[in-house]
Amino acid sequence: MTEWVVRPDGGRPEGRACAHAAAVGPAPAPRSRVCPECLVQGREETRLRLCLACGHIGCSDSAPGAHATAHYASSGHPLARSMEPGGEPWAWCYVDEVFLRPRDGHSTE
Repeated sequence: MTEWVVRPDGGRPEGRACAHAAAVGPAPAPRSRVCPECLVQGREETRLRLCLACGHIGCSDSAPGAHATAHYASSGHPLARSMEPGGEPWAWCYVDEVFLRPRDGHSTE
């Protein structure tokens, strides 16, 4: 299980706190290896995010669909981690608008 903490740069100038990071359990299994919404639209994005509450895979805000953020908006699930190639060890809290990193500094795979 990965324990998440706010990354030193935080991403938010007025504070570096996240009320949701401590409540995260074991990472759920990804529901897919692609963004299903993009696939329906004929695209296959590689900049993917994993919802740490339910395992939904969505594309990043840099992709045309921004489906990971759309999932947060419809579900209220606050945390998503990067699923990009190379195993980038970071997550994002949509509510507190801060970047997170694993407490131990290791990959989240």
